[in-house]
Amino acid sequence: MYLSKHVIFYLFYQLINQNKHYMKTVYLATSLDTIHPGHINIIKKATELGDLTVGILSDTAIASYKKLPAMKYEQRKLIIENIKGVSKVVPQETTSYKSNIIKLKPDYVVHGDDWREGILKATRQEVIDLLDEIGGELVEYSYTQGITSTILESINKPIGTTPNIRLSMLRRLIHAKSIVTVNEVHNGLCGLITEVTSANRNGKLVEFDAMWSSSLTDSTAKGMPDIEAVDMTSRLSSVNHIFEVTTKPMIFDADTGGKIEHFVFTVKSLERMGVSAVVIEDKVGLKKNSLFGNDVEQTQDSVQGFKAKIEAGKLAQVTDEFMIIARIESLILDAGMEDALLRAREYINSGADAIMIHSRKKLPDEIFEFCKKYHEMELNAPLMVVPSSFNSVTEDEWEAKGVSIVCYANHMLRSAYPAMAQTAKSILTYGRSLEAEEKSMCMPINEILQLIPGTQ
Repeated sequence: MYLSKHVIFYLFYQLINQNKHYMKTVYLATSLDTIHPGHINIIKKATELGDLTVGILSDTAIASYKKLPAMKYEQRKLIIENIKGVSKVVPQETTSYKSNIIKLKPDYVVHGDDWREGILKATRQEVIDLLDEIGGELVEYSYTQGITSTILESINKPIGTTPNIRLSMLRRLIHAKSIVTVNEVHNGLCGLITEVTSANRNGKLVEFDAMWSSSLTDSTAKGMPDIEAVDMTSRLSSVNHIFEVTTKPMIFDADTGGKIEHFVFTVKSLERMGVSAVVIEDKVGLKKNSLFGNDVEQTQDSVQGFKAKIEAGKLAQVTDEFMIIARIESLILDAGMEDALLRAREYINSGADAIMIHSRKKLPDEIFEFCKKYHEMELNAPLMVVPSSFNSVTEDEWEAKGVSIVCYANHMLRSAYPAMAQTAKSILTYGRSLEAEEKSMCMPINEILQLIPGTQ
């Protein structure tokens, strides 16, 4: 019996489709923050089970439980798409598998056996329950010994990061997290503390997301008044020292920004170093700390004058990642809520990437009112607060008010000074250092030797 080539091709096509119909489907989720042989091993094993779909955790999903990866989602997706055996790549928007399992209804979900304990234990149980409902099966493989993302991160940490990666990190964090927490740093040691400190808050591991280079604390650490007496070269030198030992993004406090012509050069310098954002306040003249309010002479810039400074700064920047944050002083200077809201709209229209609203009052009421009216005006730039005075508000409460960035602007220096002053007084009082050490004012020498990488 003779079959034409068209019939043969048709039968062959039907055979392939029939095989596909009976091929098992497999789902594997990964953050792929650092690709290593362990990832390749488990992908290879997963492809042996059937047609493999890989779910890549979004930046938001990853940021909910650990540090953002250096690579953006699209970069991680590109890598996975080009690994042999991967049929399809989809986003997984949360740490929960529920949405993708319901949508894909896989025969198998594949994972390493390292999630039976720890923060992903509950996620594992949810996967098992969901698979029971759809008739699927969880397949777990032994973790590849001697290689994990955590190990690789610890190896790479001393290498640091690049200006481009650090520069883009703040925007990614704002998009990925409901609240970005920023801690003041005025030297490399503060930077190291901010880099490595973590805490358990209600069963969740939390850490600072970014650093704040404060003109107040940088000046005070140098024994200088906070009147822009420390020049920009010295400020940038401090930033460079901090960047030598850290990887987190930085927001730079540039006070008024100075003259427009000078601000242009500041933007270029900060962006080149890898600073993520600069904050400038809408005042003119000799800088006075905002918390003095109208007790000292302070002059707010005109709306048009400050808009011109923002526009010049935006024209000066090279990348899309760098941010200019406009700090509104209307509430500080008792200019009123309507003035503050008008300025917010005008500054955003001139290119401001975020708005910082400040108050010197102990209660947060006027800041809460500003947040409410700001969002009613449908202004979409992120809101930043520095709760130095109104410090009773929790991050959860700020999130509920629609605030994106919370900055602890001076606490590292304010906590360091009393400890150092107390130690100095103890040494003078007793004529020796024994009491200072006995009262736990000083850390043991061997601990400080271990504190700084490379000391031993």
